[in-house]
Amino acid sequence: MRRRPPVLITVADVEAAAAHIDGHVLRTPTVSSPGLSELLGVPVTAKLELLQRTGSFKSRGATAKLLSLTEPERAAGVVAVSGGNHGIATAVMAGALGIDATVVMPRTAPRRAVETAEAAGAHVDLADTMDAAFARVEELRRKGLTLVHPFDDPVVIAAQGTVGLELAEDAGELTDVVVSIGGGGLISGVAAALQARRPGIRVWGVETEGAQAMTAALAAGGPVPVELSSIVTTLSAPSASPLTYEHVSAHVTEVLTVTDAEAVQGVLDLAEHAKLWTEPAAGCVLPAARQVLHRVGSDAKLGLVICGGNATTADVTAWAEGFGLR
Repeated sequence: MRRRPPVLITVADVEAAAAHIDGHVLRTPTVSSPGLSELLGVPVTAKLELLQRTGSFKSRGATAKLLSLTEPERAAGVVAVSGGNHGIATAVMAGALGIDATVVMPRTAPRRAVETAEAAGAHVDLADTMDAAFARVEELRRKGLTLVHPFDDPVVIAAQGTVGLELAEDAGELTDVVVSIGGGGLISGVAAALQARRPGIRVWGVETEGAQAMTAALAAGGPVPVELSSIVTTLSAPSASPLTYEHVSAHVTEVLTVTDAEAVQGVLDLAEHAKLWTEPAAGCVLPAARQVLHRVGSDAKLGLVICGGNATTADVTAWAEGFGLR
């Protein structure tokens, strides 16, 4: 029997999520950026999720999921799998709510993410690869822990969509919005909210080479495993999910690809031109924005979701030197 496609979230789901997490997360600034507007040659508005609690948008989805748990689920504790930011968010928000958390990360995860999760009181379990991390989570689920999935959960997607809801309410005129993709939870929620509130707006996704789960899914007609080689661990999902694939298929204009070097150059350019300290998962929206402008022309009014800023100066310096960037 053919499986029915998942039900897509609606803007009403996003609005309900916004009310649910209100008081636990921040309404982050939505600002016009003179520096980025000059750099790209069109008006640019930035949604500053790097100023969110725990340094990325991930706090929204993690908080919504944690608040939705039953008392027995809270008592049993939760488990999350992450390349960095989702683990930090789950650990910190679970600690704030008095819930025991285990976070499984690959050994390639940023050291800062591991230390931050541990400092919040979570137990951190390191796996050799991201695939092994997801497998380890399944073991822990069978032992009774509740999964706080980074993207394959309508509760999480709706909460990530509050980024788009705020952008729709706070930004001026926009024609195109660029959003980073790991497993696809952020862009799924953002696109659903934006297209309901601002019909006709184009939403573009961006992945890095070596972390192209959604590109592969769109090419195959559904989620497929991908080989991961990108330095951008916070975007390195081993596959999309049926839920995020269906949202992206329905709402996203195109998923673009940039190189790791371009993503790191984006970090440097955001620091210089926008005065923002970001991570490569956010830096990749800048080279993607140039691709968007090449496609749509100079009349565009861009929105960029600056998804996170959890990179150390040492990380960025090492990446820049490794790619020969200035």
